[in-house]
Amino acid sequence: MMRTQVIDLPYKFKPRDYQLPLLKALDRGVKRAFTLWHRRSGKDICLWNYIIRRAFEEKGLYYYLLPTYSQARKIIWDGMTNDGMKFLDYAPNAIVKNTNSTEMKLELTNGSIVQLVGTDDYDRIRGTNPRGCVFSEFAFHNPQAWDVIKPILKVNGGWGVFQTTPNGKNFAYDMYKMATELPDWFAQKLTIKDTGILTDEDIRKEKLEGMPDDMIAQEYFCEFSVGAFGSYYSSLLLDAEKEGRICNVPADPNVPVNLTLDLGKNDSTAIIFSQWIGKEIRIVDAFEHTGESVAFYCKELDKRNYRYGVMYLPHDAKAGRMESEKTIQQQFDDAGFRTEIVPKLEINDGIQQLRKIFNRIWFDKTKCSQLLRSLENYHKEWDDVRKVFKNNPLHDWSSNFADSSRYLAVAYNEPIKYEEVYETKFDRYAL
Repeated sequence: MMRTQVIDLPYKFKPRDYQLPLLKALDRGVKRAFTLWHRRSGKDICLWNYIIRRAFEEKGLYYYLLPTYSQARKIIWDGMTNDGMKFLDYAPNAIVKNTNSTEMKLELTNGSIVQLVGTDDYDRIRGTNPRGCVFSEFAFHNPQAWDVIKPILKVNGGWGVFQTTPNGKNFAYDMYKMATELPDWFAQKLTIKDTGILTDEDIRKEKLEGMPDDMIAQEYFCEFSVGAFGSYYSSLLLDAEKEGRICNVPADPNVPVNLTLDLGKNDSTAIIFSQWIGKEIRIVDAFEHTGESVAFYCKELDKRNYRYGVMYLPHDAKAGRMESEKTIQQQFDDAGFRTEIVPKLEINDGIQQLRKIFNRIWFDKTKCSQLLRSLENYHKEWDDVRKVFKNNPLHDWSSNFADSSRYLAVAYNEPIKYEEVYETKFDRYAL
């Protein structure tokens, strides 16, 4: 007589008391949930176990998404708990039919697939049909990934969970506020005061080890007000908003629209549309897309029906790419654009150029929403071992528009005389 093997799911995991309201809400049919839980609250262990259980209960495709591919592999696929248990072992062998390490994919015995995805390459999930998704550390994701998945889940009745600590008042902040106001969403904020798993002494040790107060407020007390930590431009964007420079900015039909491009084939191409009027730089539009040829972008530019001035291209436009033997610059020249190559500067020099002219820039709030998100998020890389920022930006989804903005500043290249009050203000923001 064959013995039946009984497997309990979740497997070798018991949720903490403060995690139960989320799990119970999802079990009773809530389709959208946003959890603002502090660092070391067990977010990934909890939701990784949840997605495995749901995948085994209902056949389908399930995505566990992190901001980058490398994070997905490091944190989940190769990761383990403080007790030494591997994350993959929470899916016991009895329910796993096949493991694909290259694609970080588990195929379960019931036919479900659970896959880890980095949203730094979100295009690879376009056109798929997931039944459930977890966005881990959502405030650091490329927000366009949710734009791709949202309509799919809406049509097939699938569910989505977002967990994060804050990263300034960016798109994750907007979603959290929305979640707290909509009755069909589950929303929960948990600081260390709510969970009790960390003490004042733990926080004191973090400070002694070099963690800045702003990061402690963000990571352990879930404060949005400190801004994107290490951001190059968040304080300058706050000034722009206070001064009314993020608003409706229509294009003046009598002034040519200049273009600055950050180019990519596998990476995104980001285009900024600006008019230089007097001492003002008016950014009237912004566009980003992935994996297309020069011909595609020429059509997109034609659709906008602007009167174009100069197209400023980065140094790598002299290379032959995008399905042509000609260089990118030659392809745009052939399409009728007047092109110039932006002088090549070190990244940090270009960042300072942009910071110097930031008080002249006006942004169209609607057409430049993705650009604004990118500039808010663009930040220095954090060294978690030495507890300091590295002297270079972190390359992520926000880098494309940040790079094209930097090219705009270098192309503008007009000598600027600062008033003493502005010099004082700029020094205060220097990073």
